[in-house]
Amino acid sequence: MPDPRNILSELFSCAMSENYRQIQATAEALGKIEYVCECSSNRAGIRLLMACLLAKVHKPEVDVTEPYTEIGTNDCFSGRTYDERYISHFITDEDLPCNPTTAFLTPALRNIDSPLSMHLEIVGRPRKVYADAISLLHCVQDGEIDPRELLVEIMHRLIVIRDTKKESLGRKLEELKDHSAEVLLSSEETISLIEQHLSCKYSSRLPVLIVAAAYNAAKDRIGERIRPLLSHNAADEQTGSMGDVEVCLINDENVGTVYEMKRKKVLREDIDRAVQKIANGGESIGNYIFITTDEIDENIFEYAKSRYEKLGQREIAILDCIGFLRHFLHFFHRLRRRFIDEYQQLVLNEPESAVRHELKEVFLHLRQVAETRE
Repeated sequence: MPDPRNILSELFSCAMSENYRQIQATAEALGKIEYVCECSSNRAGIRLLMACLLAKVHKPEVDVTEPYTEIGTNDCFSGRTYDERYISHFITDEDLPCNPTTAFLTPALRNIDSPLSMHLEIVGRPRKVYADAISLLHCVQDGEIDPRELLVEIMHRLIVIRDTKKESLGRKLEELKDHSAEVLLSSEETISLIEQHLSCKYSSRLPVLIVAAAYNAAKDRIGERIRPLLSHNAADEQTGSMGDVEVCLINDENVGTVYEMKRKKVLREDIDRAVQKIANGGESIGNYIFITTDEIDENIFEYAKSRYEKLGQREIAILDCIGFLRHFLHFFHRLRRRFIDEYQQLVLNEPESAVRHELKEVFLHLRQVAETRE
């Protein structure tokens, strides 16, 4: 029996080949394949399909519509195992536009213990992405579509999406270089640029990148560095991290400052959780800082201040995101170009599950406009 990794490698070569031919299927099925592959608001359908199809190619005897061992039939299987063990590494290695985490732990798919029937009501948005994915699985199970051919078709479409987006970003980067060679934005112009980017939809990851870019830009001056950023959707409890951005001294692994980002008001319970984190093992932490894009409640601000003595002279603070950036840029005025370059690199390096392609293009456009002097 071939190893699933070898199967993926072989089919990926077919998807990349000059001899690739589109799958022979009905117009309805092709429309569903296209929708699931290109649905940027929900990529779980892609990983559901790829995991189930891989299982079917690997073990033809399984029922591709029964990816849960809880079903208990002889032909059910663990879709999550195929997804986490094989698909995760594959999409990372090939840089395919998929979620970095398994589809089977998303709210829509994690609590199912029955076959994926055509009438199954899945709570997830958009519902069409799940309905179309399940319909395609039934086409495979009924013998209307070959699982190998469908997996190759999906891979090919993902390759096209990946390469198209890379080419688009590449063009915009070249255009930006032509405009920005001699232009140095002021600190306030840089702040305005970042504020515009923050005002875009789906920008919840950006405050993390703002703080990280500030430390990256100034690390040689301040003798501090950030630890590698964790996934956008990684919970602190699962990773063992203290917060969104963790700061250490150069050549020291002990976390001295922690930043936690909030796209809403900081509440008293947020402060209490921070106190508990410090009590549970944050002995080296001197500062636990909340960065918020919302208003700061004066009572919560005072409550955070009051924890200082109780924490053994370790401080909890609440800062406004733009206020933090403004202070940084004026304090390290000569580093403002380095900051914006670091921020741009972090934005472009983030997976699409954290920073969408459209948000990356928007930043490059905004920077080009800001740095253009007529």
